[in-house]
Amino acid sequence: MKPLWRLNKYLLKYKGYLLLGILFTIISNIFVIIPAQLVRIAIDYVVESFTFYQVFSEGELSVEARSAFLKFIFIFGVLILVMALLRGFFLFLIRQTIIIMSRLVEFDMKNEIFDHYQKLPLSFYRRNSTGDLMARITEDVSRVRMYLGPAIMYGLNLVVLFPLVIGYMLSVNVELTIYSLLPLPVLSISIYFVNNLINERSEKIQRSLSGLSTFVQEAFSGIRVLKAFVREDDSANDFRKASEDYKDKSIRLTLVQSLFYPLILALIGISTILTVYMGGMQVIDGTIGYGVIAEFILYVNMLTWPVTSLGWVTSIIQRAAASQQRINEFLDEKNDIISTENLDVLIKGDIRVKNVSFVYPDSGIKALQDVSFSINSGESLAIIGTTGSGKSTIANLLMRMYDVSSGQIDIDGRNIQVYDTASLRKQIGFVPQDVFLFSDSIANNIGFGLDEFKAEQIEKAAKDADVYENIIDFPKGFETKLGERGITLSGGQKQRVSIARAIAKEPSILLLDDCLSAVDTKTENAILNSLKKIMVNRTSIIISHRVSSAKLADKIIVLDDGKLVEQGTHDYLMDKKGVYAELYEKQTQNNEAIEE
Repeated sequence: MKPLWRLNKYLLKYKGYLLLGILFTIISNIFVIIPAQLVRIAIDYVVESFTFYQVFSEGELSVEARSAFLKFIFIFGVLILVMALLRGFFLFLIRQTIIIMSRLVEFDMKNEIFDHYQKLPLSFYRRNSTGDLMARITEDVSRVRMYLGPAIMYGLNLVVLFPLVIGYMLSVNVELTIYSLLPLPVLSISIYFVNNLINERSEKIQRSLSGLSTFVQEAFSGIRVLKAFVREDDSANDFRKASEDYKDKSIRLTLVQSLFYPLILALIGISTILTVYMGGMQVIDGTIGYGVIAEFILYVNMLTWPVTSLGWVTSIIQRAAASQQRINEFLDEKNDIISTENLDVLIKGDIRVKNVSFVYPDSGIKALQDVSFSINSGESLAIIGTTGSGKSTIANLLMRMYDVSSGQIDIDGRNIQVYDTASLRKQIGFVPQDVFLFSDSIANNIGFGLDEFKAEQIEKAAKDADVYENIIDFPKGFETKLGERGITLSGGQKQRVSIARAIAKEPSILLLDDCLSAVDTKTENAILNSLKKIMVNRTSIIISHRVSSAKLADKIIVLDDGKLVEQGTHDYLMDKKGVYAELYEKQTQNNEAIEE
């Protein structure tokens, strides 16, 4: 239960719902017990009155006796019906308090977890898969809700009903009470073990279903490759095997579930037989009336579901505790990217990188080693290097997705760590290598970084990124809905929409992280021509493995295996005939060969 202590703050927040739920549970159970007593009184009255009625069956008083008898039975019937209606009403109120409380807590938990996810650093997302993040905010929270709703509701019912019913049964007849309740502990333990089997097999089915869904998603996503390599039959066979596994697990679960109700009914039957037998013996001895047997049978049936639910509730609590522990693991994650002074000021864009080294905390890979460079406000810098040279790491450090392992980054003469992280990122226009566009309108994608939506600002950004003409050619223009990850657009259009999104918020620093790697040379040239206007009077950093992207920059630095090996202007580096000149010649020759 220890992991579930975290939920006490929610129970305290919604204590009104919980207290009302407890009150309604007590009242509801009172209306459960009263009908059983009325049945006992009615049956004893019927048995006693029947003998009395036989005496007057031939005389003039028979009509009056019969009328009084039926009137009495009718009153009892109405009272039992009223009790049933009142119990139903209070059961409704119980669900309207405790179950609603669980839904409110579920709402709060999902918001808390999602909000916490948003605040965690990029390293957290590198360590954890998207599927696991989704599972904790959906499946795990749902299991916890089952504890806060049904488990608490049925648990309260058990705690309230048991003392009331058993206390009253003992006051009526101790011996009959003991015999009546003998099978119930066996029932509870049996249900507990059966539930555990059901849960275990259900989880196996969920894992099998997850694997099946993943297989289908990959098959449909890669349908072009499947068809190109004529592997449809193999894919169908693999799917059949995965389906067979799912089917077998489902059948095994059905086998266990089929034991559930027969087990309950068998043990209830044994309890009823014991009650009737021992009660009958006492009726013969004259110690109790017939009505007591009926009353006790009703009590046994009243206790059956709470006892049955005991095993079920225990199982729910175990699963909720395991799920809450998984949730707590993520909630206990701390964001180590924190501001030392929370400075929220406009930045000009002077950047100084001093002897920076960086090791990725999750993998231990050394990405940068003693790198130093500077850019003045309004200047442009190209960072050139092969794959794995540390280019994107610099982008991550400038965006404060990570903090440096050693060294220092200054912006406008201040350590980057003194700035409020959100304020800093708002003033950096970032264009990633892997363009991500949301399944929304083009206008909303371009205006994604704006606090206030302005159509003129969005149109201006689209024109500056040289994508305006493409957008207005669509039938719905800026209101055109994009497919998943922007699939509606071509590669070049996606890149330019991404650039428009970065510049729409008019950033002080423009950071292009190898964003032209996925486009052809012609599209690259078109985008680079657009960038000339965008980069004027704005600190710009162009990260690329293509030297052609470097021609726009005032200064170039060359990285190799995490180290800065060269820096200077294009002409200076070409004259030096070092790594940059070698890369330039190779890529120029490759482009010429491709054109031929």
